[in-house]
Amino acid sequence: MERSGKFSDYLFAKMGPPTATELPPKTTERSDAPVELTGYRRWLSDNLMLLVTLSGVLLGVVLGLSLRPLHLHGDSIMLISYPGELFMRVLKLMILPLVISSLIAGSASLNAKMNGKIALRTLVYFASTSFFNAALGIALVMLIHPGNPDLHNAEDRSTDKRAVNLLDSLLDLGRNVFPDNLFQASIQQAHTVYLPKPSIAHAFNETFNDTLVSGVEAQRQAEDLAEEVVLVRDVQYRSGTNTLGIVFFCLVFGTFLGTIGQKGQVVVDFFAAIFEVIMKMVTCVMWLTPVGISSVIAGKILSVDDLGLVMAQLMWFIITVALGVFIYQFVVMQAIYFVVVRRNPFKFYAGLIQAMLTAFATASTAAALPITFRCMNEKLRVDPRITRFVLPIGCNINMDGTALYISVASIFIAQMSGMVLGFGELLTVLLTATAASMSSASVPSAALVLLLVVLTAIDAPVQDVTLLFAVDWFVDRIRTTNNMLGDCYTAAIVEELSRKELMALDAASVNYPDMPAGTPNGHSHDGGLLEGQTELTMTDSVVVDMSAVMNNVSLQQDHSNRRV
Repeated sequence: MERSGKFSDYLFAKMGPPTATELPPKTTERSDAPVELTGYRRWLSDNLMLLVTLSGVLLGVVLGLSLRPLHLHGDSIMLISYPGELFMRVLKLMILPLVISSLIAGSASLNAKMNGKIALRTLVYFASTSFFNAALGIALVMLIHPGNPDLHNAEDRSTDKRAVNLLDSLLDLGRNVFPDNLFQASIQQAHTVYLPKPSIAHAFNETFNDTLVSGVEAQRQAEDLAEEVVLVRDVQYRSGTNTLGIVFFCLVFGTFLGTIGQKGQVVVDFFAAIFEVIMKMVTCVMWLTPVGISSVIAGKILSVDDLGLVMAQLMWFIITVALGVFIYQFVVMQAIYFVVVRRNPFKFYAGLIQAMLTAFATASTAAALPITFRCMNEKLRVDPRITRFVLPIGCNINMDGTALYISVASIFIAQMSGMVLGFGELLTVLLTATAASMSSASVPSAALVLLLVVLTAIDAPVQDVTLLFAVDWFVDRIRTTNNMLGDCYTAAIVEELSRKELMALDAASVNYPDMPAGTPNGHSHDGGLLEGQTELTMTDSVVVDMSAVMNNVSLQQDHSNRRV
């Protein structure tokens, strides 16, 4: 029997494995199972949403340029822009729940010290890049010199001389960071306005009520009183979501939520579920992109009165801003990413094209935030704990393109007015543009208001800002892409700089899966170590089991290789 068994083994070995035609059919294999796509079909499947977004942009440009010769009525232009208006409203509808849920769930998943380190790295990077963009804008505008005094038309200059200074902007920033009413912060923002003293206005009214004079004399008295009017500061509220205050509250709330242990886990799960629901809604909304984005762009092109004349007069200004954006996006950002992350930066850039096109079409970093989350989490596989932390903060604070634009526009107006700026004035523009950009709101054309701050600081003609209104609709879209990409690259760089802390937290969760959510560093609620844990104090003060850390290193490396 033993010899016959050896002979049968030898015989089957000589015969070799059965061919595909000889194999019996697998009863468990379904004939309707999905077939894995290959080649260009797989590429189309992976980039379908990108192609849809790009088609919307191109369709909007073609539609707008082709309909301009027809000189459509205002009602027709409004109807063409209406689908885009609805698309923008739906995107903005998701901003508030997306910011609240992402920040609370993201900060609660990290310990308090980890949140502090990530916040510090994020803010330092934001301030550094804004400062660099302001310096880049100053260098380009001084080199190209786009300001032409012949463009200065005294008839078009407004007589509105608004009192705007950097101190008011910074104080308003603090008031919005610390709102006194959370519900009011969801619909209103604090800002400083200048009003005449009530006594002056009262005297002005009494002059006309109690004195019977001729019309010429009344006009003269009105002018005399107007010259004596003293303006005083008054803090008022204007319509618009105070996203900065909500971000600060959610960041603090999520940080303390992660410290109360298992009692707060149900709240963390609640906000995590809200985030997942919003992202599913975003996926559905993105199929409306061709109609929405094309409608927005076509409506903007049709609403400009004399597109050719405006572009010809301010062409060098547009080229200066676009060149600065191009240098920063394709040279500086890619170099920083490669030095820090050590991966191909252009692959990362390609994964953000869909979000960048959405930011270009909507001219708002906040409106593109839902799509940015989708690209970062699903396509580029950046750690969601970092994206939920960095992106909501970045869309309110990180304004790289705005810093570039403010520096270029302020010196452009000074050149157009014949002013010669010395080193002191250029340094003032650099610092003021950096500070003003970080207090900017993530809404369209917010930089025009901040531009008044810089012009006031260098004593340039504030009323000449009206010359830029004609092209701001286009330049705003160019600089918004810088703001959005700056947030995404910041998240990737902060993730790389925080990799050690993230790996330690992952190792702790792997080694102790039943550990309460409020003890991510492996401590029990009474401050001691968990049973069977070997204490190892790392430089980031995270206590974990070293064996779990080493096992998790290979998992992180596999995750990194898949992203490449």
